Amino acid sequence: MKIYSYDCIVIGTGAAGYNAACRLKQFGKNVAIVTEAVGCGTSRNTGSDKQTYYKLGLGGDSPDSVYKMAENLFAGGSVDGDNALIEAALSVRSFMNLCELGVEFPVNRYGEYVGYKTDHDPYARATSAGPLTSKFMTEALQKNAQRLGVEVFSGYLAIEILKKDEAVCGLLCIEKLSGNLIAFKCADIVMATGGPAGIYADSVYPECHTGTTSLALLVGAKAQNLTEWQYGLASVNPRWNVSGTYMQILPRFVSVDENGTEYEFLSDYFEDKYEALSAVFLKGYQWPFDSKKVLEGSSVIDLLVYRECVLKNRKVYLDFTKNPFDMADIEYNKLSAEAFEYLSKAEACLGTPIERLAKMNTPAIELYKGKGLDITKEYLQIALCAQHNNGGIAVNMWWQTSVKGLFAAGECAGTHGITRPGGSALNAGQVGSLRAAQYISQNGNITISDGDFEKILNEAESAHKKQLENISKNYDNIDEMISAAQRRMSDNAAAIRNKSNMEKALRETEKELSHICENAGVSEKSKLYKFYKLKDILVTQLAVLAAMINYADTVGDTRGSSLCYDEKGKLRDGLEEMFRFSEENGNTRAKVQETVILGNEFKCCWRDVRPIPKNSNFFENIWRGYRENKNIY
Repeated sequence: MKIYSYDCIVIGTGAAGYNAACRLKQFGKNVAIVTEAVGCGTSRNTGSDKQTYYKLGLGGDSPDSVYKMAENLFAGGSVDGDNALIEAALSVRSFMNLCELGVEFPVNRYGEYVGYKTDHDPYARATSAGPLTSKFMTEALQKNAQRLGVEVFSGYLAIEILKKDEAVCGLLCIEKLSGNLIAFKCADIVMATGGPAGIYADSVYPECHTGTTSLALLVGAKAQNLTEWQYGLASVNPRWNVSGTYMQILPRFVSVDENGTEYEFLSDYFEDKYEALSAVFLKGYQWPFDSKKVLEGSSVIDLLVYRECVLKNRKVYLDFTKNPFDMADIEYNKLSAEAFEYLSKAEACLGTPIERLAKMNTPAIELYKGKGLDITKEYLQIALCAQHNNGGIAVNMWWQTSVKGLFAAGECAGTHGITRPGGSALNAGQVGSLRAAQYISQNGNITISDGDFEKILNEAESAHKKQLENISKNYDNIDEMISAAQRRMSDNAAAIRNKSNMEKALRETEKELSHICENAGVSEKSKLYKFYKLKDILVTQLAVLAAMINYADTVGDTRGSSLCYDEKGKLRDGLEEMFRFSEENGNTRAKVQETVILGNEFKCCWRDVRPIPKNSNFFENIWRGYRENKNIY
């Protein structure tokens, strides 16, 4: 087996991964990146109508501050205050780094980075480089990594984090093409592997991205807030968020049954057409499904789409070529005041949805053309999809996990709580990767001896080779097993949840995982890596299901971007019984749910959030500490 030695290994070539590697290199560390494929991942392959980057306000006369931004992040609920403060404090440094690397965020003629308000944002802190903001970020950071000479091992799937005495000592990988194992000896690991995208079938995550959250879970790292996700309307082929302008231009919602019959189904629910259109408009910036907007609000649109897709087994489409409800002309002044004012200011009170979209956001049309779909002529198929895990691996104020030497940055880190300002994930990934690099540069883990590492590696290698021998058969079925597992999760533990269904899914997943070597089959060495994909999905599903069931048992109400059935709850008029739920009482917003593997089971407990720090910032004292150790400890 080939063995490579570095100070630190970064897993992942998204925006967080490249930034971590660049920062570590600049800080003098011998670092390398391990990735399945450089062109894969969510950072490079997802976006929206104008993908948002959220940072401290840098334009206009709005009185913003680091602490105010921290308070807004903290207000999302179940958020640790130190992480919120740090994400606010380092947002400008991280944003400006991207600007200097060539990401073209727009400025006015005076050089101000003007912004707009996004969801849960009172200060217009949001900005955008267009539908592909995170792609531009990743490309700029990749070029920087190349300039700095960061080594990249592409085509390798990380399969196990190696430990000695509860601290990281290395990483075991499988080369996808050959099926051979290779190892990296290192003192620290930064996981920048994105969210656990592979656990769901209905997903806006790119198909090439599944995530490797189980690596941290299986080595004993705590996770937190795994119940908290964002779900929203998205196209399914290609996978893309249909937020923002795609909704604000008032498209037509159409479902098609197995016989090809079309239904403009919003009219089945809304008696007033303009009430329906106003709700669709609001979906633009209330895009994630939000349980607070079900009884009264725009999230009923998500449920109506879900009802068509799941309950009625129909395909749902957006039609941009014609106005809804056979309207030749829309009387825009009959819309809600908010919708009318917005469309008027945008000079988009005209024509058809596609004409309005061309007026407001031409790149949103060109984006789909670039993916082989002309929405000026064709329907766009959509569903209610998983979009972002607000929870993830638990980290401290330096983005270090509960395992010494293991760090998590980007979506795989659980720094977000129940809700978050739109676009804050991009900032969090840049800040978290910087913080991890800062800490490693000053307080890195101690590298173990070659002899000790070889002992640990030999034991791990033996176990993996035995597994791989057991799944080597004359047939291939892992793709089918993955699809079935993903479908089970989407049907039972996504935006619409029912405790009994989740318990059934948990039992089925446990059974499947316990017999994985017996049931999984791989006929070629080049397909062995798929076994680890399946294992990662099943282990992560177990952790997420355990967290969701624990929440249902201990809390029971509905919060965030999901709806959990409660027979004693409330039901919006005209919806099925399965959509009855109890509104959030807010009692758990000052708590964080933690999940950790104990033996062969995932167990959950609750702790208080860490408050926003309020330390003395007397300059002379701060300066003295900075001179001594850069205040990194």
